[in-house]
Amino acid sequence: MKNIAITIFVLLILVILALVFTSFQVRETESALVIRFGEVVRQITDEPGWRFKWPPPIEWVYKYDSRMRVLEAEARETTTKGAVPIIVKTYVVWRIADPCEFLKSVTTAQKPEVMFQKAEEILLDQISDSQNSVIGQYSFGEFVNSDPNKIKFEKIQNQILEDLQGPVRKNYGIEIKALGIKQLKVSKDVSKEVFDRMRTERQRRTETTISQGMAEAARIKKDAEFKRAVLLAAAEARAKAIRGQGDAEAAKYYKMLEEDPEFAMFLRDIEALKKILGENSTVVLSGDIEPLKLLKQMPALEPKNQ
Repeated sequence: MKNIAITIFVLLILVILALVFTSFQVRETESALVIRFGEVVRQITDEPGWRFKWPPPIEWVYKYDSRMRVLEAEARETTTKGAVPIIVKTYVVWRIADPCEFLKSVTTAQKPEVMFQKAEEILLDQISDSQNSVIGQYSFGEFVNSDPNKIKFEKIQNQILEDLQGPVRKNYGIEIKALGIKQLKVSKDVSKEVFDRMRTERQRRTETTISQGMAEAARIKKDAEFKRAVLLAAAEARAKAIRGQGDAEAAKYYKMLEEDPEFAMFLRDIEALKKILGENSTVVLSGDIEPLKLLKQMPALEPKNQ
């Protein structure tokens, strides 16, 4: 019985060793390459599970973490279109998309941590090249400006990302998912120059606004003076017409007064009485005053010469 137990134990160890050397597991967060005599024979990127292989030295397995990683580049100085120096710090979100190309780009490394370190060195160089190329196409005013509409941060970031994605994916098997400018700095001398320029620009805009306001005020004043002159002329013409009409009406009464003053005064009293009694109103007055005494008796009037 003792020999049987030993035999079973030895067989179990041999089976475990055989599984260790002839199989491997790929997790959901990993990609794997199976290398046979220096050539890639299998690439596993999206099928996690247990796999079998030939034992070393026939086949070797390289496994990579395929999850997203964040890499922050060091703050580096570059120049804008107008040769203004700025300091930019960029970050990227990346992952291994093509393990085969990735392995070729880091063939000098064997350990995974060393591979990723080498990959990040490659990425930093590529980021620096793309960053310098794209930023050199934009002026300083498109990075720092008192007018938010003139700042093109998002466009610049997208252009750096587009410039970086293609070559990195093709040459190194690395996929860049996102890129952003984390920090933007300028030197003390440049800062002073920028603020002086901003103050000058604000002063110019202030003077322009004041000038436009004064021009608008002058236009409004001139327009008001014109309208005033037109209204006064119209009012004067209307007043002359009314005065003419009044003079014409008065002329008739003047003629009547000249011919028969007493009859003319009688007609005037009749008109006044019509106006007084024309509305539903109660008036308490003495009957001896003009023109109410007409209600008591008619005056003895005789027409003048016919």
